Amino acid sequence: MPLSALLLALGAAVVHATWNLLLSDSEDTHSASAVALVVGALVFAPVALIGWRFEAAAWPYVVSSSALELLYIVLLATAYSVAAMSFVYPIARGSAPVLVLVAGAVVTGATVSVPAGVGVVLVAIGIVLVRGVRGGGGPRDLALALSVGACIAGYTLIDKHGVTLAGPIVYLEVVLGLTALAYLAGAWRLRGGAALRAAVTWKTVLSGVGFFGAYALALLALRLAPAASVAAVRESSVVIATGVLAIGGREQIGAARLVGAVAVVAGIALISLG
Repeated sequence: MPLSALLLALGAAVVHATWNLLLSDSEDTHSASAVALVVGALVFAPVALIGWRFEAAAWPYVVSSSALELLYIVLLATAYSVAAMSFVYPIARGSAPVLVLVAGAVVTGATVSVPAGVGVVLVAIGIVLVRGVRGGGGPRDLALALSVGACIAGYTLIDKHGVTLAGPIVYLEVVLGLTALAYLAGAWRLRGGAALRAAVTWKTVLSGVGFFGAYALALLALRLAPAASVAAVRESSVVIATGVLAIGGREQIGAARLVGAVAVVAGIALISLG
């Protein structure tokens, strides 16, 4: 993995952890998500227009990615409204690279290396520890977190190909712009205008910029390195977010959950090496 791609992926991890920390702390995560998406789309629109390059062949990838992004943000906002971030985030982010690896192996027929296989096992152990050996997270919360991970894996594989047919920021703007419009329409219908106006805070504004910014950094990295490697490095955000939650005292994080988060990242690193 080139150093430039590594730095871009690490930057994406830091920004991603930051916007998730801000969004998960909102009282109404669905309204906050809608506002954040619209803010991000507006901020990045001028940049996209300046360097506009978009081939017609990109549309199937854009539509597919937008649909998965919409499902992703709906599931994520729902998960944050019913479960602790220290539970949802490591499982969602940790399962994504595993699914990318498996999907890549199934589609291309590539064999899974020993380090990658060990990495999958470590991620699985980490997820068990994060959930709690006695199932502290609950089946519903676990299903939500794993569904978020499946969405991440899906749009990562799609974007790896789609981003070659447009400028990275342009591709980002079109994909997330469509997502923002759809989510805003849904939130307006279900939550109402008053809830959306109340959700306009400095946290949601920064979340929106961070949402787009993290994605832009990841797309740039995908142009320079394999999808599995980029996905793996990005997931270092798991330790970053868990550490902030623990140090800041926002959530009570036991030793098992902290060890689980570290195990997830260690497994992801092995998958990346594989």
